[in-house]
Amino acid sequence: MKIIAGIDIGNATTETALAGVENDKVEFLGSGIASTTGIKGTSDNIKGVFNSLTKVLKKANITMEQLSEIRINEAAPVIGDVAMETITETIITESTMIGHNPSTPGGLGVASGTTIMISDLANITENKDYVVIIPQNVSFLEAANAINNSNKSITAAIVQRDDGVLIDNRLKKRIPIVDEVKLIEKVPRGMLCAVEVAGTGGIVEVLSNPYGIATLFKLTPEETKKIVLIARALIGNRSAVVIKTPKGDVKERRIPAGTIEIIGTEGKTIVDVEEGSERIMEAIAKAGNMEDAMGEPGTNAGGMLDKVKLVMAQLTSKDIRDIKIQDLLTVDTFTPKMVQGGLANEFSEENAVGIAAMVKADKLQMEMIAKELTEKIGVPVKVGGVEADMAIRGALTTPGTIKPLAIIDMGAGSTDASIISKDEKITSVHLAGAGNMVTMLIQSELGIDDFDTAEDIKRYPLAKVESLFHIRHEDGTVQFFDEPLDPKLFARVVILKSDGMIPLEGNHTSIEKIKMIRRNAKRKVFVTNALRSLAKVSPTNNVRDIEFVVLVGGSAIDFEIPELVTDALSQYKIVSGRANIRGTEGPRNAVATGLVLSMSEKGGN
Repeated sequence: MKIIAGIDIGNATTETALAGVENDKVEFLGSGIASTTGIKGTSDNIKGVFNSLTKVLKKANITMEQLSEIRINEAAPVIGDVAMETITETIITESTMIGHNPSTPGGLGVASGTTIMISDLANITENKDYVVIIPQNVSFLEAANAINNSNKSITAAIVQRDDGVLIDNRLKKRIPIVDEVKLIEKVPRGMLCAVEVAGTGGIVEVLSNPYGIATLFKLTPEETKKIVLIARALIGNRSAVVIKTPKGDVKERRIPAGTIEIIGTEGKTIVDVEEGSERIMEAIAKAGNMEDAMGEPGTNAGGMLDKVKLVMAQLTSKDIRDIKIQDLLTVDTFTPKMVQGGLANEFSEENAVGIAAMVKADKLQMEMIAKELTEKIGVPVKVGGVEADMAIRGALTTPGTIKPLAIIDMGAGSTDASIISKDEKITSVHLAGAGNMVTMLIQSELGIDDFDTAEDIKRYPLAKVESLFHIRHEDGTVQFFDEPLDPKLFARVVILKSDGMIPLEGNHTSIEKIKMIRRNAKRKVFVTNALRSLAKVSPTNNVRDIEFVVLVGGSAIDFEIPELVTDALSQYKIVSGRANIRGTEGPRNAVATGLVLSMSEKGGN
């Protein structure tokens, strides 16, 4: 009996299937999985291959010397993951704003006036409305007394300390007060200023409306256009300040998103990123089979695609001119961008396009990896075949499946599809964009710095800790506990992992919005690529002509991605569901299993 191993090098994990083969009969002995080391399709993968292989050999009580052969997949790398290309301008030339949201502002209402240091109140002679600036060295008692005793019209206050409520409680006349302004020294003086504080549970309504700001500052229609981003950034705040500064005081240079030139078998097309993802994907579809893509020099799109090619060229020691883009996936999204001119790290949600790029598979590169691996472990290593072809062989070991059958292999970096006819003819496609792109969209749209946190939000459900003894799950159900929860979790949104609750750090939005962003990101990537890939492998280029689809790959384990894809496919009357490779592995190990089965003359089917 020959002992052989099929090894699938993925973007995130490296999976192994171990089997004994004798007279075209295959007996599987075990499976192993390890994290992929390095970028898929490069020599850095060897360590991950070794880790995955040794795990399964140890479980099966087999030595490396007993192995007859190893087969690895033709790995097509997705390099550079994704880039966020902003398609709206962030240019503010006539305003500075303090839009942060202190938990306890003071007072109530909307007021405007000229900014002045509280220490200068006694020196002014003009009779007009003033907004006083109160630095840290002035106590709340001193501030309240100065305002109460002034013979000038004090309409609002901007405070550095957390003293808003304390000052408000001591004033004869209630005014809106924004406190906790750390950069108080940057607040311009002698400028027209508007302050708004909403009641408890309310949000600002005037300063979050561009026409409200225009009314207070008597702006022209042209000036009103320039403060739209200010208003957008203040939506949802309980308090806000907008200050009109001298013309040209705040400027920002914008690097354009740029154009993408798509080169395919049907010709060349140039599309502007600012036209959005739908227009870009239409251009990709019209180009036929993509042969390459290039971005406009000096733009964000150009920089992103050039970086993708440069990274792959360095990893493979090839000329950058020989590196070609095989596929692009673009999706419309939004990303928080810091607003130029803000004094409290204000952000505006700007429209953007997320782009995933995939470099063309290079079998020669995989042959080099196979040769190096052979030398290191002393076992013959061969490149077995295209991933999607191998995945469909593995998928056919799912109980209840029969040819003809289509599969969608949903991984971390790419989405593959393959279809096998009754006469064993296999057609496959390999597309950019999968689990890593979903994580990036979640990370960007929620403004999360840590990739691992965004990955957890993608993979696990959420809950809100409503007391020390109960939580409310994202589906609305309530769970009670006999023992009190950690007080640090109280009133927090938490990620429900198998090893406990992980609180989301920072001032994140509601559980409903996080859930919506998560599901929309999965829908944009996986539903789009499922339909796109099936149309490409369908004999008629029509998704409706496919009857049965099996979902495989790491992302098919996700708690909601299969549901979203299945629901979308059901509208085309397609029967789909998760695979169960060999009746034991669930949707994982399809490619590794297929690599083993491809060695027998009957294909293991």
